[in-house]
Amino acid sequence: MAKLYLVGTPIGNLGDVSFRAIETLKQASAIACEDTRHSLGLLNYYGIKKPLFSCHQHNERESTEKIAAMLDQGQSVALITDAGMPCISDPGAIVVEELTRRGYEIEVVPGPTAVASAMALSGITKPIWTFVGFLPSKDKDKKVLLAKLAGYDSALVFYSSPYDVNKDLDAMYKAFGERRVHVVKEITKIHESHVIGVLGTMQVDNPKGEFVLIVEHPTEVEEQPTVSIEEQLQGKLRQGIDKKEAIKQVAKQNKLTKDQVYKVAMQLLQE
Repeated sequence: MAKLYLVGTPIGNLGDVSFRAIETLKQASAIACEDTRHSLGLLNYYGIKKPLFSCHQHNERESTEKIAAMLDQGQSVALITDAGMPCISDPGAIVVEELTRRGYEIEVVPGPTAVASAMALSGITKPIWTFVGFLPSKDKDKKVLLAKLAGYDSALVFYSSPYDVNKDLDAMYKAFGERRVHVVKEITKIHESHVIGVLGTMQVDNPKGEFVLIVEHPTEVEEQPTVSIEEQLQGKLRQGIDKKEAIKQVAKQNKLTKDQVYKVAMQLLQE
């Protein structure tokens, strides 16, 4: 019986694709892509030549009918997005919902996702977290959603574009207050970075690339740091935070004045 395969693709590094994903793409009769031009880069890299057609957020229902017709003819179809897993803040959920309702067979070929990778990188030890994805574009809708999330007893994980990241951080501060936040950029790519700060003080200079924002559990900021002021400063400087911002964050987290932390910073820089 023909199947629809949901195939995870790399989120940045082409080497992260699985052997099973490559074999599935090679064996499929056709490949449905979020953007056929974008997907050609991956497919050409691995020498995969198949008929392609688009399946994106503006034509998912029409694409569902095309996929169903191909499955009826005994042709298996692979569905991929520009990066990561279909249906996870990417097109595909409408296709899966409708084809499942009609009784077609669907199989998942898992691959990388930015949300799981960012959570692993965060080092957050509490087991419960909530994936939100992209915030609404309208400020009113964004404010309403964040107000609801403020009561969640979990870490909150968001996706954000370079055009929205600072606006999203500001909106989160207004909704959540001074919680710790992780800003993870360009996972698996050359310029991957992970910076930890506090909402209200965290801003991204010259934002480029895609971001994952992780707002920690509401009690995290209230906990006193378990390492010395010197170690906290050194950790922030290693993360690429500039001296002025690092001093500001450490002072706030330890309920000290910036002058007190500044003196420690000057001693560190002289050593």
